[in-house]
Amino acid sequence: MTSQDDESNPYQVLDIKVEATDQEIRTAYRQRSLKVHPDRNPNNPDAARKFHELTQAYELLLDPLRRLALDAKLRIKLARAERFKAYDSKRKNLVEELEERERAFKKARVDKQKEEVARWQETEKIKEEGRKLREQREQEMKARQVDIESASAAQATNDDNEPPALVRVKFTVKAHPELTTPSAIASLLSPFGPTDEDSIVLSLKPSKKGSAEDKKPKYGTALVPFKQIGNAFAAVCASARPERGLAGIEVTWVGGKEPRVIEWLKKMGKLGNESVPDGKSSSTPRNSRDTLPAKAGVPQEQSKKMGSGKASSFPSTFPDLSKASPLSSASSNPPGLDYESLTLMRLRQAERERLEREIRQKEEAEE
Repeated sequence: MTSQDDESNPYQVLDIKVEATDQEIRTAYRQRSLKVHPDRNPNNPDAARKFHELTQAYELLLDPLRRLALDAKLRIKLARAERFKAYDSKRKNLVEELEERERAFKKARVDKQKEEVARWQETEKIKEEGRKLREQREQEMKARQVDIESASAAQATNDDNEPPALVRVKFTVKAHPELTTPSAIASLLSPFGPTDEDSIVLSLKPSKKGSAEDKKPKYGTALVPFKQIGNAFAAVCASARPERGLAGIEVTWVGGKEPRVIEWLKKMGKLGNESVPDGKSSSTPRNSRDTLPAKAGVPQEQSKKMGSGKASSFPSTFPDLSKASPLSSASSNPPGLDYESLTLMRLRQAERERLEREIRQKEEAEE
């Protein structure tokens, strides 16, 4: 009986409400019993079981005590069902909220990953562009350095083949009949500094007038290489000056153009206002000692004493490039002076210092 009560609801078996009266219970029992009685359903094997359940439900509901217990049990069951229903609703809401949060978190994580990938790609693109630009600049710098080195090597070769301290001496044979040999030319220019006598080229041009037998040299031209460019510069500055022993003798640069180192020194203001345009001598007479001051490291009195017999070979107006760094020198370059010219001047400065030391030793030995 108890198991039957636990398994089925008498109100549901009789198909009545919980508030039904005893009369409604009896009426429902008679109506239901006519439908499920075994005598009326001989072919239904479940007819006896259903009629038995109907009878038990009828007896239980007509018993007041048992009905009260059943009502209490049904109320507890209903309350539990309502409570579980509320719990299920809350759990469902929590599950939905958690699922929504999880979806939002996954979406945010995917978006973050996409953003990181896009940022990484952009960074790699910038790095690649920077690398290409750096390589391009390095190639340009290497190509420029190769061009500069090639030009420097070519210029150095030209400087070795053609001395930069080469001057042209022009005179009339009638005024200077003694200047008919290279040694005489070397002796004439010896006050300005040593020359390469073996390399002097002398040309005597005959007069165009008169017979062939009477044609005598009228003009003389000599190409004289000085061993120091400072000495050549002093000779050019003293061109046609009687006080320097060059009366009627014109000394100019070969080719009518000053060496680049002289041009640079003038631009730097190291040679004062002295200028020899187009290889011609200056119109203002000046003592060659103005362009050839005391030697470096020698007192003024001693330099004057040394310069009394022979002009100094190294003008102090030449700047000392041996201590200048490429960057500092490049920052002070005058307009038009490039790295190639600066490199050539540094090489010439080193050679000039070596020759200067040798001449100092010789002069000190002579004293």
